[in-house]
Amino acid sequence: MPIQAQEQPEPVQLHRARQMAESFGIDAQRYDQARPAYPDALVARIVAGSPGPDVLDVGCGTGIAARQFQAAGCTVLGVEPDARMADVARSRGLQVEVAAFEAWEPAGRTFDAVVAAQSWHWVDPVEGAAKAARVLRPDGRLAIFGHVFEPPAEVAEPFADALRRAAPDSPFSRQPARRPLEMYQAGYAKIADTIRETGRFGEPEQWRFDWEQSYTRDQWLELLPTTGGLTRLRPDQLAEILDAVGRAIDALGGRFTMQYTTLATTAVRVGTA
Repeated sequence: MPIQAQEQPEPVQLHRARQMAESFGIDAQRYDQARPAYPDALVARIVAGSPGPDVLDVGCGTGIAARQFQAAGCTVLGVEPDARMADVARSRGLQVEVAAFEAWEPAGRTFDAVVAAQSWHWVDPVEGAAKAARVLRPDGRLAIFGHVFEPPAEVAEPFADALRRAAPDSPFSRQPARRPLEMYQAGYAKIADTIRETGRFGEPEQWRFDWEQSYTRDQWLELLPTTGGLTRLRPDQLAEILDAVGRAIDALGGRFTMQYTTLATTAVRVGTA
């Protein structure tokens, strides 16, 4: 059950699926507590490769990535379309303005880095890249990144089976239980193409960070309802899926290790105007 895949059903253009995009705020506190942070090495590389400390976080959600950039010494402004998510971010000490990035008014402000953590698929890719170029200072960095994580087949396959039974009309129920990393890498390559098309950036780079995290049964069942395939299900549908996944994890001894890959597409803004 790939989380990123759950949030990217084909052939839906997700930046137009606003109800889905804004469903994560249904339980924003759970989202903030359960969703994983980003590799410190990724944050450090973005900070080191930017001309200054001012960061704009696009689709900041509850501020998981933004807090990491703050901890690295940056001043962060978040832009988030869901007021419920923004409220949680503000309660964690972040400055957030509620708007979709495409409609957000920068009011003359510019930044040293524009980042999007697990959120760029909710932004119009062409408009988003052009707007990022407009609000970046010369040599500023655009960094778009997100996690790919595939539970072992012993967990992924019971999840997929339960989703097909409980929610047969969901676009996510038509996806395979596990999808290859190359599929996600191709998605980040498409992001690079839209960045190139602006003519405002140097050649995009593709970064990759591999890591792992162990989950208990309860930890994984806490995270699952925050994912795009489940946020809009009825309580009875969700309960059926969580029960099936819980039994699968119990059969593994009550925990499993997740192999994560965090992918990034990043580019530096060129020109002086």
